[in-house]
Amino acid sequence: MDLTTKYMGLTLKNPIIVSSSKLTSDIKNIKKCADVGAGAIVLKSLFEEQLIADSNALMDQDMKYFWFPEAIDHINKHSKEHGLKQMLQLIKEAKDYSDVPIISSINCMTSHEWPQFAKSLEDAGADGIELNIAIFPFDKYVACGDIADQYIEIVKSVKKYVTIPVSVKMGSYFTNLLQMAHRLDDAEADALVLFNRYYRPDIDIETETIVRENILSGPQEVSRSLRWVALLSQKLNCDIAGGTGIHDYKAVVKQLLAGADATQICSTLYNNGLSYIDTILFDLQKWMEKHNYKAISEFKGKVARQTDSDKKFERMQFIKKEI
Repeated sequence: MDLTTKYMGLTLKNPIIVSSSKLTSDIKNIKKCADVGAGAIVLKSLFEEQLIADSNALMDQDMKYFWFPEAIDHINKHSKEHGLKQMLQLIKEAKDYSDVPIISSINCMTSHEWPQFAKSLEDAGADGIELNIAIFPFDKYVACGDIADQYIEIVKSVKKYVTIPVSVKMGSYFTNLLQMAHRLDDAEADALVLFNRYYRPDIDIETETIVRENILSGPQEVSRSLRWVALLSQKLNCDIAGGTGIHDYKAVVKQLLAGADATQICSTLYNNGLSYIDTILFDLQKWMEKHNYKAISEFKGKVARQTDSDKKFERMQFIKKEI
């Protein structure tokens, strides 16, 4: 049974990627992920602020640091504890232990100063870099096009410093997501991860306070990325990883049928433990045997290539009452 796939130009032994989270922040968990069969591992994000934790730089970047100087102290402390040196050491330890591709993640919002540090990640042995870009349209004076331009500039800036592949983990909050994906593809992003699952605040109606209990994804959330994986997989040169809501082998199969080159999982590992990677792989192979597939390549993108597939995935409203 051949589970290998290509992602970011890297050869993965299977399409299961452990996505960036607290689970991938220490070497013990990383070793466990490798041992139970992960195809690749994305390390916990290194924040842009950790790379440029300087008072003046921070205030130039965002005026909130001028009004809340205590935030600078917090970031500087955080940088000393979990900054670049720790990340470089983690990469080296992970690569010494296993040949599973290790992808560094950077949470970023600008293309200023920090991209030069990407070279350090490559030198430490990282097989790729995932740019976790989150620029929200909270300012009414910022045009949609300007936000999109920032994404492109970040990718181009990082690509100047590294030779390893670079992916973009993007959200779905774009006026024209199809155009945005094509622009990132044209900017030579090696892969797109669809989609980032952002912080989701909620309100406790008893205490009347803001809470953050909606941290883990649910299986029903897979449909959002599934639609766009199917619509984009046959149109882009770069690779695509499906993410969010992938909790079992069925969701993995759906993403692959839609044209994904790989899938990223996280919440299901919090719910079921890291060893669940092995369960997903076992169930994936059983499904392939049942349907007489000997390799991922035999069915990847099969549904996306079907006649009228685009029309079905593009539909936004029910034709008839179904609920």
